Amino acid sequence: MLKKLVLCMGLATANISLACTAIDIQSKDGVVIAGRTMEWAYDMQWQLLSLPKGTALNLTAPADLKLLVIAEKTKYAVVGIGPGVIPGNTLLEGQNSEGMGMSGNFLPGFTKYQTVTAQDKNYVSILDFGTWALGNFANVAELKAALPLIKVWADSSLPSGPKPPVLHFVFTDKSNDGMIVEYVDGKLNIHANVAHTLTNAPTYDWHVTNLRNYLNLSTIGATSRPVGTDNVTQLGQGSAMVGMPGDYTPPSRFVRGAFLRHYATQPANAQEATQLIGHILNNVDIPIGIAQSKEGNDVISDYTQFVAIKDLTNNKMYVTDYAHRLNYVALDLNKLFAQTVATKILINALPYPAAADATASLMK
Repeated sequence: MLKKLVLCMGLATANISLACTAIDIQSKDGVVIAGRTMEWAYDMQWQLLSLPKGTALNLTAPADLKLLVIAEKTKYAVVGIGPGVIPGNTLLEGQNSEGMGMSGNFLPGFTKYQTVTAQDKNYVSILDFGTWALGNFANVAELKAALPLIKVWADSSLPSGPKPPVLHFVFTDKSNDGMIVEYVDGKLNIHANVAHTLTNAPTYDWHVTNLRNYLNLSTIGATSRPVGTDNVTQLGQGSAMVGMPGDYTPPSRFVRGAFLRHYATQPANAQEATQLIGHILNNVDIPIGIAQSKEGNDVISDYTQFVAIKDLTNNKMYVTDYAHRLNYVALDLNKLFAQTVATKILINALPYPAAADATASLMK
């Protein structure tokens, strides 16, 4: 039943737009914070996973090649988020004990993974890629050096259906080094994360080029303009941002996210940086019923299923789901990294705090 469910979702998602957004920022005192939203039209049973150092990894090649399964154990502890509808420890979001974070965003229409041959010795399926990367490499530089040495693949033998997750990734570490990893036309492409922003299709280089269409955007608007013998004044603050796209397509979210990230006042510390990331991500939050598409006779809606904010410097994570969008839970990752057993919990089962009742503050 599970395999059938995942197969149906793999087929259905081939034609829908997925709306993930990832942003990172560094505070004045050097703390690096990275956050992301995850949008989807189906309940993926998102779950938090805590994987200790030494977690077993079985790296496989496509079944028809009959290559050896490479048995490894992770070097670093990892806490991440993955789809519970897929068996195993697939991660699309996470952070390791060394301060490197990862977010996987969908890249439909452009992703084509590598071809594994009978002569290859190093390979990993896309379902194990995130866990492999976070579990074995301390920082972006280490991972960047290793990526050309391993083949990343996907085919219909994976339990995600005939169209496996088509993903590109942003990796960021506590030194503020970052990169985008994409697989296009069967080749590995690595981009420096110059915009500190990632959404979905098209590819990252296209998004950066597209920013040239918005060079007119500014934080400082004109207060007035002479029109004939009259002096026309602005209606309110923000006029310099007229023309910034407000829809939920990946190009529009990239422009919006990059502008807000680069022009917001740099935060002083971890607390301010975490708050800023939350404010920026609020600008791409999708309520149910707004971003819809038709699949046959069914109308489906993307919506923000979870938001995760990672403090890569201090090993903390903040998570919220759709039903508790105003209330995050906090995770002390150092305590989780110290565990010796793997644990997991559904995101919607976390103990979200209720709003504090401040009525007494106004009572006599």
